[in-house]
Amino acid sequence: MDVTGARWRKSTRSGSNGGDCVEVADNLPGVVLVRDTKNRDSGTLAFAPTAWRTFVTQIAARS
Repeated sequence: MDVTGARWRKSTRSGSNGGDCVEVADNLPGVVLVRDTKNRDSGTLAFAPTAWRTFVTQIAARS
């Protein structure tokens, strides 16, 4: 998968202290990418947009 055009953004729940953070790229067609901010080269998770929306909705409902 070519992810060179991914525009990464840090989670709004992430602090500025370099703690446990994730980055999300949702600008590519048909896929949402997630990676660890501290270890960007360790791999990327890929989700279908509908699966990602379901995940985010479920997490928000628990907050």
